[in-house]
Amino acid sequence: MAVQVLTDKTYEEFVASEKLVLVEFWARWCSYCKLMELILAELSEEYRNRVTIATVDVETETETAERLNVQGLPTLLLYRNGRLLGQVNGFVPKETLTAELLDKALQL
Repeated sequence: MAVQVLTDKTYEEFVASEKLVLVEFWARWCSYCKLMELILAELSEEYRNRVTIATVDVETETETAERLNVQGLPTLLLYRNGRLLGQVNGFVPKETLTAELLDKALQL
C-alpha cells in the first residue's frame, strides 16, 4: 500500500480510522525525513493490512503541524480511532519503530 499524503483538510478524518494510522510530519529540507521516508515505504508493505501510513508536509500544511505542536522533524504520530497512541520525535531505526511503537500498538 502506498504512503498517503495528508492535508490540513484531510488529516482529522484520516486519523479517525479504526486501523492504526502512522503519520510522519516532514519537510523537504530535512535529511532525516528522507531516511524515514524509505523506512515508511517498507513498512507500508510489511504492515499492509494492519497499519496505514501517511505523511504531512509541515511547510505546506502548517495549520495541522501548528495545532499539534510539531516542533522537530521528523515527528511520527500513531493513531487509532482518532486517539493518539504514541509519538516519536526525531529519526529512529526501523527496528525500534516496529518493536516499540507499531508491534506494541497492534497488541492492544
